[in-house]
Amino acid sequence: MRHPKIIIASLGVALAAAGGISAAVATSSAASTSPAATAPSAVPGTAATVRTAHALIAGKTEAILTTASGLPLYYYSPDTATNSLVSGGLAALWPPLTAAAPTATGLTGQLTVVNDAHGGQVAYNGHLLYTFTSDRPGQVTGQGFQNFFVATPGIAPKATSSTPTGTVPGGPSGGYGGY
Repeated sequence: MRHPKIIIASLGVALAAAGGISAAVATSSAASTSPAATAPSAVPGTAATVRTAHALIAGKTEAILTTASGLPLYYYSPDTATNSLVSGGLAALWPPLTAAAPTATGLTGQLTVVNDAHGGQVAYNGHLLYTFTSDRPGQVTGQGFQNFFVATPGIAPKATSSTPTGTVPGGPSGGYGGY
């Protein structure tokens, strides 16, 4: 199996949704199956730096967005520009990147903070950002898994009906993944 820990955790989440086990057990199981799950993506009220790095994706080296520590950043395609649809066990596997004052290094797109269920979640060009508990710095393992795609510097802006707070100017078009 490609992601045995993720599949087991996903089954727990599915059972929780079906009423087979409590959501707390599913979240606890998912969080404890990965050593990276205990490392927060960012602490609310602090700064988070989003930067670019190169990583191997589907056999090709691509420029991607990462945290300051080098963890790849992803977006969830069903999210809107102002609302995260990631919660419960899914959020345990895909922790949101949160910060009150994010900064960008080497990016020309728009970095914002969206106040949603996760607090101040960081977004790039309107795409809410997440890490993946199975990744390590410089290693991309979640591309295309569960509708999550690696965020790239050229990701096309996501349409929004309201203006997010904390805007950092810039903005190219283009993208990778589900677009």
